[in-house]
Amino acid sequence: MPIPQATLGKIVLPPAQKRLEDFRQQDRVQAGSLIISVFGDAVLPRGSRIWLGSLIELLEPLGLNERLVRTSVFRLVKEEWLRTEPSGRRTDYLLTPSGQRRFEEASRHIYASSAPLWDRRWRLIVTVGELAPKEREGLRRALFWQGFGVLGGDCFVHPSADLTAAFDALHAEGLSGILGRLKPLLAADAQFGTAANDVDMVNGAWNLERLAGVYADFVDRYQPVLDQLRTDANNEIDDQSAFLLRILLIHDYRRLLLRDPELPDVLLPSDWPGQKARLLCKELYRRLLAPSERHLDAHFQLASGQTPPASRLIHERFREDDPLAELA
Repeated sequence: MPIPQATLGKIVLPPAQKRLEDFRQQDRVQAGSLIISVFGDAVLPRGSRIWLGSLIELLEPLGLNERLVRTSVFRLVKEEWLRTEPSGRRTDYLLTPSGQRRFEEASRHIYASSAPLWDRRWRLIVTVGELAPKEREGLRRALFWQGFGVLGGDCFVHPSADLTAAFDALHAEGLSGILGRLKPLLAADAQFGTAANDVDMVNGAWNLERLAGVYADFVDRYQPVLDQLRTDANNEIDDQSAFLLRILLIHDYRRLLLRDPELPDVLLPSDWPGQKARLLCKELYRRLLAPSERHLDAHFQLASGQTPPASRLIHERFREDDPLAELA
């Protein structure tokens, strides 16, 4: 349960509990976004469905009341993230095929242990016809969420994006009417000595300083939690707190990655804080995984009353060899 604000100011909480309490004390919680994180991280590995009552029980310790969860879930159904499936007098909520596809795509980025390699070619999407202001803004917004930067007003760039997937996403976003006015290109560096270089391209297309600040905030928020777990190896965190921290960790990291174009390391500063944030998220997630799964085994239910086991694939998250591990 949340600690009263007056009492909170008089006690010093361990970092793990402080992170949970900071979340509970927020004036406003974007519950829909948090629920999407829960579905992608905890529900997807258990068959992509959960009874609404079970979801309410799992989120209540974070300060989300039943009404807020119900309202947020109904909105996600309208937005076609979720769908319903009755089972007797109860109802399961499931990721829709498009919702599952979107999170599976996001998962490839969230749970990766290493930065993408680069083939030293740029992906360009150039407008070759007139766009109305509303169309241009819709295109800019849709490509921003796919990591594209902007050069001028008519050229969108990325070093490694899948152009086919980018166009498929534009179609899914309702922008199919402008696809005929967009030209996808692959560009190799001609390497003229006095021309702008790749780093100049990056600095022109993205605001890395702002993104670095967001990554630094993430590290500041979760490094004390990891330090606590490293120090208190013989005093394991309780299962419920491990689950709640795991959800907040992935929720914050997922929202951070939505802003990140995921540039290859060769295009980033040597002290780029995204590398430290990725390693931090990896180690903390692995430490929270076992106790959080015990909590789900005890409290996760379908409308039928069954508790489906987690897929063994969940233990493959963050498991690849990480070339940055030596930097931790």
